[in-house]
Amino acid sequence: MIERGKRKIKTGVVVSAKNNKTRLVSVERTYRHSLYERVVRMKTKFAAHDEKNVSKLGDLVNIMECRPLSKTKRWVLMEVISK
Repeated sequence: MIERGKRKIKTGVVVSAKNNKTRLVSVERTYRHSLYERVVRMKTKFAAHDEKNVSKLGDLVNIMECRPLSKTKRWVLMEVISK
């Protein structure tokens, strides 16, 4: 794995693989609501750079924060955890 200082690493599922060298990764996080004390699930989509087009739709992947590569891409695909 690539380790570069204090960059954020997230795990998510590839939800779109239509673009060349770009994957949309959905990352789910849970937190407890402050007033209702109910567990809330939130999903966020990140555009990640996949240089070799190794990931496919539905793959579980790790993404890492990087410099801006385009208007929306600020993450790079590190590894495919499972197909």
